[in-house]
Amino acid sequence: QVQLVDSGGGLVQPGGSLRLSCAASGSIFSINAMGWYRHSPGKEREFVAAISWSGANTNYADSVKGRFTISRDNAKNTAYLQMNSLKPEDTAVYYCDGDIVNSARATVRYWGQGTQVTVSS
Repeated sequence: QVQLVDSGGGLVQPGGSLRLSCAASGSIFSINAMGWYRHSPGKEREFVAAISWSGANTNYADSVKGRFTISRDNAKNTAYLQMNSLKPEDTAVYYCDGDIVNSARATVRYWGQGTQVTVSS
């Protein structure tokens, strides 16, 4: 079994910062790309950011470029999303995902359970 656990969400004022974590555990052989999506009521799920296995390649939604930074620590099987200059429109449930090769050598896309981020004064 493989699990992704999101954490780090909370309530923050506009202009504030939060750091989300996504920890993978279980029968993992290797982890390829990891990323973050978000979903807010009345909207479609939105891509936020992604990072390659090496960390050399990253990709961001236009709405978060310059404010959010994705990173990873392969020794800990963990990805991070540093969110700065937060805006009320960043309010959403944030989900991480990962393309993980499990112990059966099957590549499966796994998802975290989500962590709520609320930006409000």
